[in-house]
Amino acid sequence: MMISIDEMAENAKKMIAGEAVVDLDVDLLDQSFVTDRIEGEDEDFVLLREAIREHGQSTPILVRPHPRIPGRYMIVFGHRRARVAKELGIPVRSVIKNFEDIAHIIAQGQENTARANLSFIEKALFAKKLLDMGQSKDTIKSALTIDDTLMSRMLSVAETVPGAVIEAIGAARTVGRDRWEELKKQVKRPASADLALEIVSAEEFQAKDGATRFNYLLAQLKAARKSPRKAARKEIEPASWAPEDKTVAASFRSTGNSFSLSLKSKNASEFGRFISSNLDSLYRAFKEAKFSNETGD
Repeated sequence: MMISIDEMAENAKKMIAGEAVVDLDVDLLDQSFVTDRIEGEDEDFVLLREAIREHGQSTPILVRPHPRIPGRYMIVFGHRRARVAKELGIPVRSVIKNFEDIAHIIAQGQENTARANLSFIEKALFAKKLLDMGQSKDTIKSALTIDDTLMSRMLSVAETVPGAVIEAIGAARTVGRDRWEELKKQVKRPASADLALEIVSAEEFQAKDGATRFNYLLAQLKAARKSPRKAARKEIEPASWAPEDKTVAASFRSTGNSFSLSLKSKNASEFGRFISSNLDSLYRAFKEAKFSNETGD
Protein backbone atom coordinates (compact mmCIF):
# COMPACT_ATOMS: atom_id res chain seq x y z
CA MET A 1 0.00 0.00 0.00
CA MET A 2 2.80 2.43 0.92
CA ILE A 3 4.55 1.78 -2.37
CA SER A 4 1.35 2.49 -4.26
CA ILE A 5 0.81 5.74 -2.37
CA ASP A 6 4.42 6.80 -3.00
CA GLU A 7 4.04 6.05 -6.69
CA MET A 8 0.82 8.04 -6.82
CA ALA A 9 2.51 10.99 -5.12
CA GLU A 10 5.47 10.81 -7.51
CA ASN A 11 3.11 10.68 -10.49
CA ALA A 12 1.24 13.71 -9.17
CA LYS A 13 4.55 15.64 -8.96
CA LYS A 14 5.43 14.60 -12.49
CA MET A 15 2.02 15.71 -13.72
CA ILE A 16 2.59 19.15 -12.19
CA ALA A 17 6.04 19.32 -13.79
CA GLY A 18 4.63 18.10 -17.06
CA GLU A 19 6.63 14.88 -17.17
CA ALA A 20 3.92 12.22 -16.72
CA VAL A 21 2.44 10.45 -19.70
CA VAL A 22 -1.36 10.28 -19.74
CA ASP A 23 -3.93 8.92 -22.18
CA LEU A 24 -6.13 11.68 -23.62
CA ASP A 25 -9.29 11.46 -25.67
CA VAL A 26 -8.39 12.89 -29.09
CA ASP A 27 -11.74 14.70 -29.14
CA LEU A 28 -10.39 16.95 -26.37
CA LEU A 29 -7.47 18.10 -28.53
CA ASP A 30 -7.22 21.16 -30.76
CA GLN A 31 -4.58 21.93 -33.37
CA SER A 32 -1.68 24.23 -32.60
CA PHE A 33 -2.51 27.89 -33.19
CA VAL A 34 0.16 27.86 -35.92
CA THR A 35 0.36 24.99 -38.41
CA ASP A 36 3.71 23.69 -39.62
CA ARG A 37 2.66 21.02 -42.10
CA ILE A 38 1.07 20.84 -45.51
CA GLU A 39 -1.53 18.16 -44.84
CA GLY A 40 -1.66 15.01 -46.92
CA GLU A 41 -1.52 11.25 -46.57
CA ASP A 42 2.05 10.67 -47.69
CA GLU A 43 4.01 7.45 -47.37
CA ASP A 44 5.54 8.46 -44.02
CA PHE A 45 2.10 9.00 -42.50
CA VAL A 46 0.88 5.62 -43.74
CA LEU A 47 3.95 3.91 -42.21
CA LEU A 48 3.41 5.75 -38.91
CA ARG A 49 -0.22 4.65 -38.79
CA GLU A 50 0.66 1.01 -39.43
CA ALA A 51 3.43 1.09 -36.81
CA ILE A 52 1.09 2.47 -34.15
CA ARG A 53 -1.62 0.01 -35.18
CA GLU A 54 0.75 -2.94 -34.69
CA HIS A 55 2.94 -1.83 -31.80
CA GLY A 56 1.15 1.06 -30.13
CA GLN A 57 2.28 4.66 -29.71
CA SER A 58 5.84 4.60 -28.36
CA THR A 59 6.45 8.36 -28.24
CA PRO A 60 3.92 10.65 -26.53
CA ILE A 61 2.79 13.95 -27.98
CA LEU A 62 3.13 17.27 -26.14
CA VAL A 63 0.03 19.31 -25.31
CA ARG A 64 -0.78 22.38 -23.23
CA PRO A 65 -4.03 23.29 -21.47
CA HIS A 66 -6.03 25.31 -23.99
CA PRO A 67 -5.39 29.02 -23.28
CA ARG A 68 -9.04 29.97 -23.88
CA ILE A 69 -11.24 26.86 -23.53
CA PRO A 70 -11.26 25.13 -20.13
CA GLY A 71 -11.11 21.36 -20.24
CA ARG A 72 -9.49 21.22 -23.67
CA TYR A 73 -5.88 20.89 -24.79
CA MET A 74 -3.84 22.40 -27.62
CA ILE A 75 -1.26 20.25 -29.39
CA VAL A 76 2.28 21.64 -29.24
CA PHE A 77 3.76 18.86 -31.35
CA GLY A 78 2.65 15.39 -32.40
CA HIS A 79 -0.21 16.32 -34.74
CA ARG A 80 0.36 13.26 -36.94
CA ARG A 81 0.34 10.88 -33.97
CA ALA A 82 -2.89 12.48 -32.74
CA ARG A 83 -4.37 12.12 -36.22
CA VAL A 84 -3.42 8.42 -36.29
CA ALA A 85 -5.01 7.88 -32.86
CA LYS A 86 -8.21 9.51 -34.08
CA GLU A 87 -8.29 7.32 -37.20
CA LEU A 88 -7.65 4.18 -35.12
CA GLY A 89 -10.18 5.18 -32.47
CA ILE A 90 -7.71 5.02 -29.56
CA PRO A 91 -6.56 7.53 -26.89
CA VAL A 92 -3.36 9.40 -27.59
CA ARG A 93 -0.47 9.16 -25.14
CA SER A 94 0.41 12.72 -24.12
CA VAL A 95 2.55 14.87 -21.88
CA ILE A 96 0.76 17.95 -20.55
CA LYS A 97 2.75 21.13 -19.87
CA ASN A 98 1.81 24.74 -19.30
CA PHE A 99 3.27 26.90 -22.07
CA GLU A 100 3.04 30.52 -23.09
CA ASP A 101 2.69 31.16 -26.83
CA ILE A 102 6.37 31.87 -27.51
CA ALA A 103 7.54 28.78 -25.59
CA HIS A 104 4.90 26.78 -27.49
CA ILE A 105 6.25 28.03 -30.84
CA ILE A 106 9.87 27.27 -29.96
CA ALA A 107 9.07 23.78 -28.63
CA GLN A 108 6.95 22.97 -31.68
CA GLY A 109 9.54 24.20 -34.16
CA GLN A 110 12.55 22.64 -32.48
CA GLU A 111 10.86 19.23 -32.10
CA ASN A 112 10.02 19.06 -35.79
CA THR A 113 13.44 20.37 -36.81
CA ALA A 114 15.15 17.76 -34.61
CA ARG A 115 13.07 15.00 -36.17
CA ALA A 116 13.95 16.36 -39.65
CA ASN A 117 10.50 15.46 -40.93
CA LEU A 118 9.46 18.87 -42.17
CA SER A 119 10.35 19.78 -45.73
CA PHE A 120 12.00 23.07 -46.69
CA ILE A 121 8.75 24.60 -47.90
CA GLU A 122 6.88 23.56 -44.74
CA LYS A 123 9.53 25.29 -42.63
CA ALA A 124 9.39 28.34 -44.89
CA LEU A 125 5.59 28.55 -44.54
CA PHE A 126 5.90 28.07 -40.77
CA ALA A 127 8.34 30.99 -40.63
CA LYS A 128 6.02 33.19 -42.72
CA LYS A 129 2.98 32.37 -40.58
CA LEU A 130 4.87 33.26 -37.42
CA LEU A 131 6.04 36.54 -38.94
CA ASP A 132 2.50 37.37 -40.11
CA MET A 133 1.27 36.69 -36.56
CA GLY A 134 3.66 39.34 -35.28
CA GLN A 135 6.28 37.02 -33.80
CA SER A 136 9.82 38.36 -33.70
CA LYS A 137 12.51 37.09 -36.02
CA ASP A 138 14.49 35.93 -32.99
CA THR A 139 11.58 33.68 -32.00
CA ILE A 140 11.38 32.28 -35.55
CA LYS A 141 15.13 31.59 -35.64
CA SER A 142 14.96 29.82 -32.27
CA ALA A 143 11.97 27.74 -33.32
CA LEU A 144 13.57 26.53 -36.54
CA THR A 145 17.20 26.62 -35.36
CA ILE A 146 18.25 28.75 -38.33
CA ASP A 147 20.35 31.87 -38.89
CA ASP A 148 19.42 35.21 -40.47
CA THR A 149 20.51 34.19 -43.97
CA LEU A 150 18.45 31.01 -44.10
CA MET A 151 15.44 32.72 -42.56
CA SER A 152 15.64 35.45 -45.22
CA ARG A 153 15.74 32.83 -47.97
CA MET A 154 12.82 30.92 -46.49
CA LEU A 155 10.68 34.03 -46.20
CA SER A 156 11.61 35.12 -49.72
CA VAL A 157 10.40 31.82 -51.19
CA ALA A 158 7.21 31.71 -49.10
CA GLU A 159 6.35 35.31 -49.98
CA THR A 160 7.16 35.08 -53.72
CA VAL A 161 5.72 31.72 -54.82
CA PRO A 162 1.88 32.01 -54.88
CA GLY A 163 0.23 30.18 -51.99
CA ALA A 164 -2.05 28.25 -54.34
CA VAL A 165 1.01 26.94 -56.20
CA ILE A 166 2.69 25.78 -52.98
CA GLU A 167 -0.50 24.10 -51.80
CA ALA A 168 -0.89 22.33 -55.15
CA ILE A 169 2.70 21.02 -55.04
CA GLY A 170 2.43 19.87 -51.44
CA ALA A 171 5.19 19.18 -48.94
CA ALA A 172 7.57 17.85 -51.65
CA ARG A 173 9.92 16.37 -49.07
CA THR A 174 12.70 15.59 -51.54
CA VAL A 175 12.80 19.14 -52.92
CA GLY A 176 15.34 21.31 -51.13
CA ARG A 177 16.08 24.99 -50.77
CA ASP A 178 18.01 25.48 -54.02
CA ARG A 179 15.20 24.06 -56.15
CA TRP A 180 12.57 26.18 -54.42
CA GLU A 181 14.71 29.26 -54.95
CA GLU A 182 14.94 28.33 -58.62
CA LEU A 183 11.14 28.19 -58.79
CA LYS A 184 10.95 31.53 -56.96
CA LYS A 185 13.08 33.16 -59.67
CA GLN A 186 10.81 31.72 -62.36
CA VAL A 187 7.59 33.13 -60.84
CA LYS A 188 8.91 36.59 -59.97
CA ARG A 189 7.38 37.94 -63.19
CA PRO A 190 3.58 38.36 -62.87
CA ALA A 191 3.04 36.63 -66.24
CA SER A 192 5.04 33.60 -65.06
CA ALA A 193 3.14 33.51 -61.76
CA ASP A 194 -0.16 33.50 -63.67
CA LEU A 195 1.13 30.72 -65.91
CA ALA A 196 2.14 28.69 -62.83
CA LEU A 197 -1.40 28.98 -61.48
CA GLU A 198 -2.76 27.71 -64.81
CA ILE A 199 -0.36 24.76 -64.86
CA VAL A 200 -1.15 23.58 -61.32
CA SER A 201 -4.89 23.65 -62.03
CA ALA A 202 -4.54 21.34 -65.06
CA GLU A 203 -5.39 17.64 -64.84
CA GLU A 204 -1.96 16.60 -66.14
CA PHE A 205 -0.29 18.34 -63.19
CA GLN A 206 -2.74 17.02 -60.60
CA ALA A 207 -2.22 13.43 -61.76
CA LYS A 208 1.40 13.59 -60.52
CA ASP A 209 2.78 13.33 -56.97
CA GLY A 210 4.63 16.00 -54.98
CA ALA A 211 8.23 15.87 -56.24
CA THR A 212 7.13 15.04 -59.79
CA ARG A 213 4.66 17.92 -59.67
CA PHE A 214 7.43 20.30 -58.69
CA ASN A 215 9.75 19.14 -61.47
CA TYR A 216 6.96 19.26 -64.04
CA LEU A 217 5.96 22.81 -63.09
CA LEU A 218 9.56 24.07 -63.17
CA ALA A 219 10.18 22.48 -66.56
CA GLN A 220 6.99 23.99 -68.01
CA LEU A 221 7.87 27.48 -66.77
CA LYS A 222 11.40 27.26 -68.19
CA ALA A 223 10.08 26.08 -71.55
CA ALA A 224 7.59 28.95 -71.65
CA ARG A 225 10.33 31.50 -71.03
CA LYS A 226 12.49 30.06 -73.82
CA SER A 227 9.72 30.08 -76.43
CA PRO A 228 9.38 33.88 -76.78
CA ARG A 229 13.14 34.16 -77.28
CA LYS A 230 12.99 31.71 -80.17
CA ALA A 231 10.23 33.75 -81.75
CA ALA A 232 12.25 36.92 -81.32
CA ARG A 233 15.27 35.36 -83.00
CA LYS A 234 13.14 34.56 -86.03
CA GLU A 235 11.90 38.15 -86.24
CA ILE A 236 15.36 39.69 -86.28
CA GLU A 237 16.62 37.56 -89.17
CA PRO A 238 17.55 40.08 -91.89
CA ALA A 239 15.76 40.18 -95.26
CA SER A 240 16.85 41.78 -98.52
CA TRP A 241 15.49 43.34 -101.73
CA ALA A 242 16.98 44.35 -105.10
CA PRO A 243 15.43 45.63 -108.36
CA GLU A 244 15.84 43.78 -111.64
CA ASP A 245 18.66 46.07 -112.79
CA LYS A 246 20.61 45.44 -109.54
CA THR A 247 21.57 49.12 -109.32
CA VAL A 248 20.70 49.18 -105.65
CA ALA A 249 20.40 46.57 -102.87
CA ALA A 250 18.39 46.91 -99.69
CA SER A 251 18.62 44.87 -96.50
CA PHE A 252 16.25 45.36 -93.58
CA ARG A 253 15.76 43.95 -90.10
CA SER A 254 12.73 44.00 -87.78
CA THR A 255 13.05 43.59 -84.01
CA GLY A 256 9.44 44.22 -83.05
CA ASN A 257 9.49 47.87 -82.00
CA SER A 258 12.24 48.92 -84.41
CA PHE A 259 12.97 48.53 -88.13
CA SER A 260 16.30 49.24 -89.82
CA LEU A 261 16.89 49.68 -93.58
CA SER A 262 20.32 49.65 -95.22
CA LEU A 263 21.03 50.52 -98.89
CA LYS A 264 24.08 49.49 -100.86
CA SER A 265 25.43 49.68 -104.44
CA LYS A 266 26.02 52.63 -106.79
CA ASN A 267 22.50 54.14 -106.56
CA ALA A 268 22.20 53.62 -102.80
CA SER A 269 22.83 57.25 -101.83
CA GLU A 270 20.48 58.69 -104.46
CA PHE A 271 17.70 56.20 -103.69
CA GLY A 272 18.09 56.82 -99.96
CA ARG A 273 17.66 60.62 -100.43
CA PHE A 274 14.57 59.93 -102.53
CA ILE A 275 13.02 57.79 -99.77
CA SER A 276 13.85 60.30 -97.04
CA SER A 277 12.39 63.23 -99.04
CA ASN A 278 9.16 61.31 -99.66
CA LEU A 279 8.52 59.93 -96.20
CA ASP A 280 5.32 61.99 -95.79
CA SER A 281 3.72 60.64 -98.96
CA LEU A 282 4.97 57.12 -98.26
CA TYR A 283 3.45 57.18 -94.77
CA ARG A 284 0.13 58.46 -96.14
CA ALA A 285 0.11 55.62 -98.65
CA PHE A 286 0.85 53.16 -95.83
CA LYS A 287 -2.03 54.51 -93.71
CA GLU A 288 -4.46 54.36 -96.66
CA ALA A 289 -3.43 50.76 -97.45
CA LYS A 290 -3.77 49.77 -93.79
CA PHE A 291 -7.22 51.36 -93.51
CA SER A 292 -8.35 49.65 -96.70
CA ASN A 293 -7.23 46.26 -95.40
CA GLU A 294 -8.94 46.74 -92.02
CA THR A 295 -12.29 47.79 -93.55
CA GLY A 296 -12.17 45.19 -96.30
CA ASP A 297 -12.61 47.77 -99.09
